[in-house]
Amino acid sequence: MEILFDTANLAHIEAMTPIYPVAGVTTNPSILRLEGRIDFYQHFRRIREVIGRERTLHVQVLALDAEGIIDDAHRLMEMIDADVYAKIPTTEPGIQAMRVLREEGIKVTATAIYSKTQGILAIAAGANYIAPYFNRMESLDIDTVSTIKSLSKFIARHGSDCKIMAASFKNVAQVSAAFEAGAQAVTLPPQLLRAALSTPDVTTAVQVFASDWRATFGTDGLP
Repeated sequence: MEILFDTANLAHIEAMTPIYPVAGVTTNPSILRLEGRIDFYQHFRRIREVIGRERTLHVQVLALDAEGIIDDAHRLMEMIDADVYAKIPTTEPGIQAMRVLREEGIKVTATAIYSKTQGILAIAAGANYIAPYFNRMESLDIDTVSTIKSLSKFIARHGSDCKIMAASFKNVAQVSAAFEAGAQAVTLPPQLLRAALSTPDVTTAVQVFASDWRATFGTDGLP
């Protein structure tokens, strides 16, 4: 099981990586927009410094044609580091680029997946991760859980080492559903994890424990 942060916010990554069992960081151009006009490559080199080499870093290409996607992936490897996973949209040019890049030994995360067919093609093209968009699929009345289950069975049946990394979550219930359906990884905003641990019920339970201890032993801590 892998939990990744879907963010490019350095403050969040620095503060929360020591707390949560995070396996890596994913980003896309929409997430980067929230950070403003950053020094792109320096920003990702700094993220790498924070998360270390033992965690994965996934950065999206911008080009739409196969040749441009391949060039973008090479640029990411050159300017950030060779361990970066190139996030590639699962389009026809994207599939073509994935095949070339995987032959070169470059790690690939197939993104913008909305269907079983896209996922199967990305797996066949050699993607290391496939990223079905959980909430966006549900918003389109696509059975996301069924899709993830089918892709998980396909991976197992064919002995692929590809992992399903579900993305695009609205709440933590969707995260749990993705894992239960067979996803090996999820990527989500750090705020969703924080929200799960700071609900009023959790806070109240902890306060009651402290109050009961104080009433019994007259102290605020263990003797």
